[in-house]
Amino acid sequence: MNKLPLVNLFAQYQAIKPDVDRAIEKVINSSAFVGGEEVRSFEEEFAAYCEVEHCVGVANGTDAIYLALRSLGIGKGDEVITVSHTFIATAEAITLTGATPVFVDIKEDTMLMDPALVEAAITPRTKAVIPVHLYGQTCEMDEVLHIAQKHKLKVVEDAAQAHGARWNGKRAGSMGDVACFSFYPGKNLGAFGDAGGVISNDKAITDRLRTIANHGSTTKYSHEVEGVNSRLDGLQAAILRIKLRRLDEWNEQRRSHAKYYTSALSKSELTPVAVHPDAEPVWHLYVVRSTEREELQKRLSDEGIATGIHYPTPLHLQPAYKYLDIPFGALPVTERVAQEIVSLPMYPELTPVDLEAVVKTATRTSIGVMN
Repeated sequence: MNKLPLVNLFAQYQAIKPDVDRAIEKVINSSAFVGGEEVRSFEEEFAAYCEVEHCVGVANGTDAIYLALRSLGIGKGDEVITVSHTFIATAEAITLTGATPVFVDIKEDTMLMDPALVEAAITPRTKAVIPVHLYGQTCEMDEVLHIAQKHKLKVVEDAAQAHGARWNGKRAGSMGDVACFSFYPGKNLGAFGDAGGVISNDKAITDRLRTIANHGSTTKYSHEVEGVNSRLDGLQAAILRIKLRRLDEWNEQRRSHAKYYTSALSKSELTPVAVHPDAEPVWHLYVVRSTEREELQKRLSDEGIATGIHYPTPLHLQPAYKYLDIPFGALPVTERVAQEIVSLPMYPELTPVDLEAVVKTATRTSIGVMN
């Protein structure tokens, strides 16, 4: 086992153990396992945190995107523009509705959707755009929203890695028609299992979504549409409420770690992801590029330091999307980035000694411990 993991969920639990244990016991004692006060309270609190009016808790982040698209009426024959440099859940949710994902390339520096390429990808069948706020940084939302408004497209923010991030002062998730979050355990705001959420300022969207997520029902045994079973459970909501109170503090610690990494690596051959001047990231992951990735990962692994690759094979080159017939070379920046990216350890509980060890090993130089 690595001495320094990529993510340390146990360390986080230890810091909030008494509060979490009490919250779990409260839910068990009330037997409010599906729905209930904890879920309602979390939905209200997370909506307020994201500076929007409404939130619906769902079973996971993939469902969040799928349900958001369905609530917008997107389905068979439609197209949805997104990026190939993301987890498959983004595209899976599109195809689950019957629609087709259309991939555009990313920017070289931020590795996020290139808005300049979106307009050229629009066809008469295009109904929505899903900008993916990857690694904890928001996309260039002003341009995305301008293009969407011009072409009457819906904007679904995939904010699964951007809990608390901002663009021009606005919270991630508060800018599009609807936004989707994953509360997978390793996220900045993570549950103790699968969980997700959808937010919007449009009550009609969240009302439709809540109905679809509850077997198409608003009244027991009366089903308006064919829906699915995708509900946030009481235990996860209770845990998320405890963690939400600490999220800004944890995000600030992540920013401090990222600042150290960036400064310490500035004279190395590693290239960190760039931060747009209008963005305020929350550093879900700290990603660098290296032309010697395998050697870098081995050197770190030999010292007990874990790394990751998010994501090694772009979606358009995955066997699952062979039917789209997108050839290698179609998205050159995405393909190049996928060959060079490495995720370094990033979580609030990292110590100055941990950070120094990562940088020293990655660069083979001695870096002084932070004060």
